[in-house]
Amino acid sequence: MTKIKNISNYRQSRRSSRNFLSRYLAGPKVFAIIALGFLLLILIPLARDYSHKRIIEQEITDIQNQISDFENKNQDLTEMIAYFQSDASLEEQARLNLGLKMPGETVVVITDEDSDPLSSDLVIRPKIANWRKWIQYFIN
Repeated sequence: MTKIKNISNYRQSRRSSRNFLSRYLAGPKVFAIIALGFLLLILIPLARDYSHKRIIEQEITDIQNQISDFENKNQDLTEMIAYFQSDASLEEQARLNLGLKMPGETVVVITDEDSDPLSSDLVIRPKIANWRKWIQYFIN
């Protein structure tokens, strides 16, 4: 008989432990907390991935802008190279740097009559001994 009592006590304690667990774990508050935990476990990596995606998209647009800038610069340089390789550039450089002219042209130089070519903005200072310069430096 004691065995039967022990077995029935065991069953009752099992039932009460099941009731305890089922009563507290199956409650709406616990279920809401568990559901919120799972939701956070899902949303945190999604938010991190979305943030990385936005950063990568921004980098892609920056690089595309740089590419378009380089293409524009490349086009300008290509046009400049074509101009420097042309006869018009060669002729211009010969006129400006070497003072050459085309056959049949006359060169006219216009000068300002009011300005004196010998006078300039430079002030010519008399030569002063170095020790006098130092004295003037510290006194003035």
